[in-house]
Amino acid sequence: MNAALVIIFAVMIMSIYLGIRAKKGKDMDLEQWTVGGRGFGTIFVFLLMAGEIYTTFTFLGGSGWAYGKGGPTFYIIGYGCLAYIMSYFLLPKIWRYAKDHNLLSQSDFFVSKYKSPYLGIFVSLVGVVAMIPYFVLQLKGLGIIVSEASYGTISPTIAIWIGLTVVTVYVMVSGIHGSAWTAVAKDILILVVVLFLGIYLPIHYYGGIQPMFEAVEAVKPGFLALPDAGMSTSWFVTTVLLTALGFYMWPHTFGSVYSAQNEKVFRKNAIFMPIYQLILLFVFFVGFAAILKVPGLEGPEADLALLKISIETFDPWVVGIIGAAGILTALVPGSMILMAAATLLAKNVYQVVNPKVTDNQVSKTARYLVPVVALIAVFFTFKGGNTLVTLLLMGYSLVTQLFPTLIFSLMKNNFVTKQGAFAGIGSGVATVAYITITGSTVGSLFPFLPQAIQDFNVGIIAMIINIVILVVVSLATKPLAVTSGKTKTA
Repeated sequence: MNAALVIIFAVMIMSIYLGIRAKKGKDMDLEQWTVGGRGFGTIFVFLLMAGEIYTTFTFLGGSGWAYGKGGPTFYIIGYGCLAYIMSYFLLPKIWRYAKDHNLLSQSDFFVSKYKSPYLGIFVSLVGVVAMIPYFVLQLKGLGIIVSEASYGTISPTIAIWIGLTVVTVYVMVSGIHGSAWTAVAKDILILVVVLFLGIYLPIHYYGGIQPMFEAVEAVKPGFLALPDAGMSTSWFVTTVLLTALGFYMWPHTFGSVYSAQNEKVFRKNAIFMPIYQLILLFVFFVGFAAILKVPGLEGPEADLALLKISIETFDPWVVGIIGAAGILTALVPGSMILMAAATLLAKNVYQVVNPKVTDNQVSKTARYLVPVVALIAVFFTFKGGNTLVTLLLMGYSLVTQLFPTLIFSLMKNNFVTKQGAFAGIGSGVATVAYITITGSTVGSLFPFLPQAIQDFNVGIIAMIINIVILVVVSLATKPLAVTSGKTKTA
């Protein structure tokens, strides 16, 4: 067994230990399991939300896109910063309402605002469907990292099963507490590894960051800029907008908002999180450094860029540390996704369909659903392809369809009805589904439009349709929504 493999397994064992030990001294009811008893302070919430944001997508997908796509990769920097600015105003309102109404899941918020448990079921199903490709992304990344870092000793398939077992165990036992403590270890390790690689590799191979860019530009002219068509400026702008609006719409990210002690936590984090976003630049530097040193990686293989150049450059023990950091980027968000999906299905689907169940039964059901969701994700992991970034963008297109209904619900005079919410979200999701299944683009659907519009991210088109339908149906059903001054419940 090589040194890299020893380090990788040591980190996995540490993750199980931290995850299980986090349960100590806590009565693990559904509130503790899901939102940590609403007792997390600024640092824990920061690490927890960073743990969800900085995933294998950051570690492998970011460097892979820098390697394979060039300039368009920088959209990743833009959308996070915009989302953090938005969080300063958005998240305190969500937290305050959730605390006042004792909410535990994202769907609870929509149920409470629109007085419709069936809307909660619909939102839950949309969230779970969107999270599956996100979880698949983590599993694919985990398999790549362990396989490459172990020099092929462990296959991606075996690595995925091992990682899935680790995360399933500590999620079932400790819930969000396990995720939070694992996030502490992850953030420390990923910060050190990414900064080191992003600085060392350009200097080692090119003599600096500027010479690296000059070398890439000399070999691939225009690669570092946005192309005139395809991933052009209009694609860049609409993709940044789509992902910024959908940033906190992921059920696991939305649910983690409830775990804070008070609303000031979010304002503090909104100040510091954009600085943390700068870590991504160093991930990109690794991908750019790999272009001339490990050429020939095509399609999904581009996601191997960071690991390939690391293996060529460093001794096995260093590769082991890099691989260990990558594993944690999969385990932390993966655990949050599993917990959020299980909670939605147990509380907002099972309990609505079977209202006689007790809170204790719902809590147990949520835990039992964790391995079920995990196995579904494994099925899709082994079934499909796609690069890590493509998987993430597909999920974003789905969860962003919840944003208009959420924003209107925060208005003092919300005119949106439950019927309008259903119709808006449904039309947006149906548009995304059609586009995904057929592989359509705005250009293929409307070839007569100007190139700039043809390059729009299709998720934005779906959201525009969503808003139009939402407004029209809400205005048409407004008189039906109010009877004798009281709102009916579906």
